Amino acid sequence: MPQIMTNSFQFIKAEKLEAESIWVLTIDHPPANILTFAILDELETLFGQFQKDMKAKVVILTGAGERAFSAGAELNGIMGIKSADDGEKIVRRVQTLFNKIENSEKPVIGAINNLCLGGGNELALACHIRVASERAKFGQPEINLGIIPGWGGTQRLPRLIGISRARKLILTGDIISSKEAFEFGLVDEVVAHGHALNQAIDLAKKIIRNGQMGVRLCQRAIREGMEKPLSEGLEIEIDCFREVCKTDDMKEGLKAYKEKRLPEFKDR
Repeated sequence: MPQIMTNSFQFIKAEKLEAESIWVLTIDHPPANILTFAILDELETLFGQFQKDMKAKVVILTGAGERAFSAGAELNGIMGIKSADDGEKIVRRVQTLFNKIENSEKPVIGAINNLCLGGGNELALACHIRVASERAKFGQPEINLGIIPGWGGTQRLPRLIGISRARKLILTGDIISSKEAFEFGLVDEVVAHGHALNQAIDLAKKIIRNGQMGVRLCQRAIREGMEKPLSEGLEIEIDCFREVCKTDDMKEGLKAYKEKRLPEFKDR
């Protein structure tokens, strides 16, 4: 049975699965899981707890209900902007949170059940792996309101799906299907409606079976290497490989392979 966390949060439901190694954080703000600053504050608190929890290995972000992962940011917050400085403070605050998610050495999986728009899509883009329902819709429609994406959309989307496709989506505000999102590389898997969370949990179970020292070093090599030219990225990979050679998990993995058994990693 999943363990419901005892902390009291109004808008995010938190559960622990698989001996507390998988966390599921569910945005629960019906009907469309609009991202308010109160929700983002709760997400930041919970994500910080996840990072500090030694048992926690993977976190899944999802949305409650049938309608949306998240249909975007709360417009009242945008309408409250009185100056350019106010606007900068708002986007810098949320970008800081999304950067923490993207830079996590513990994997973050997005389970996208339906609408994933604007700030919701930017949250999904900060995840490391994205699983989508066949009914899911994706887009950055900010341009239709006379604004631009400000929580990472203009930067992460082109890096993920290519400049031309990202530019078209951002400049038109078009909404695309999960099938198109998969073809573009925006999502990694498309599953039957109602199964996105289960598939994300299955992926998380595969990840937690592996040595977590290796998982975290892979995360670091990919993250830091993608920001560098190939030659520098290969040096980062060498450094990470050196680190993994120091671990007990490497010895156990090779020994288990030789003995034709499953490894028993200790994450050290």
